[in-house]
Amino acid sequence: MKTILEDFYSAFSNLDAETMVQYYHEDIVFNDPAFGTLKGDKAKNMWRMLCGSQKKGDVIVKVSNIEYIDNLAYANWETIYTYTKTGRKVHNKVNASFKLKNDKIIEHIDVFNLHSWAKQALGFKGFLLGGTSFFKTKMNERTNMLLSGFEKKQLTSRE
Repeated sequence: MKTILEDFYSAFSNLDAETMVQYYHEDIVFNDPAFGTLKGDKAKNMWRMLCGSQKKGDVIVKVSNIEYIDNLAYANWETIYTYTKTGRKVHNKVNASFKLKNDKIIEHIDVFNLHSWAKQALGFKGFLLGGTSFFKTKMNERTNMLLSGFEKKQLTSRE
């Protein structure tokens, strides 16, 4: 159990979403400022979509301060990548908390400064709007729309 997060973030560093989602419980609940709350396959597909949208070598993931306390775990992680929509570099710093069940992650909460992310990813527009609840709502709508489109495309390609 003590290597779940180390292995999860190692897989993320390699953009290996299939290995990442193996560490998620079937009843996973994920939450972050960009996507809001995702459950089950939606949470797993988010990682598939995110990892699939990046080029190997263009993403740096660093994890630190991993701590396990009973069925809880905590980590700080940061990533440097290119936001594909604008081509701008982003350095995002995240505090993560986890609940574990049967050696799987059943709850994953990522907390980061959405305004800081928006300034980097979107430039001046992100600087102006990134700290507002309006922006967060629109961001959640957009990311969930992209995720739904990704899922539909995955279903179609399997048929």
